[in-house]
Amino acid sequence: MKKLLLSLIITAVSVFALNLQTASKEELMSIKGIGEKKAAAIITYRKTHKLKSAEDLHGVKGVSTQIVANIKNGVKNGSKSAKVAKKKATKTKTAKSLKAKTDSKKDELKSKTKDTKAKVEKKTSKRKEKLAEAKEKAKKAKDSVKKETKKSKAKKAKKKLKKLKSKK
Repeated sequence: MKKLLLSLIITAVSVFALNLQTASKEELMSIKGIGEKKAAAIITYRKTHKLKSAEDLHGVKGVSTQIVANIKNGVKNGSKSAKVAKKKATKTKTAKSLKAKTDSKKDELKSKTKDTKAKVEKKTSKRKEKLAEAKEKAKKAKDSVKKETKKSKAKKAKKKLKKLKSKK
């Protein structure tokens, strides 16, 4: 009975065990506590060091005793694909939210720009009208001065003419 139990445990360990010397990055990342960076560090470390057991990973920077225990006990991460999908969904949601906010701000700015342009055009047209009125007044004043000048000259000429007639 003991032999059967022992053989079952060894079989279970060998089924769940991970060969640290040949495991791929993805296989390493399936262990709880090991992400991309630690998996890459383990792969780099095993190029120069032979890994016979999980304890040999203590030489890898960032690998804690808890991670070594997880490797020994075969503690896996939650579904990586589910985590990745959730992360992507969150990023997509955030991106859509940001795009909606950006679009809203764009529309708001367009509206403000339109309003500002309308105000500027209104002020410009009023200024143009005032300028046209001022030009018209200036022209009338100029014409008036010309008329007065002509009248004044005509009066002077008449006076001179009278003087000349009276002298004769």
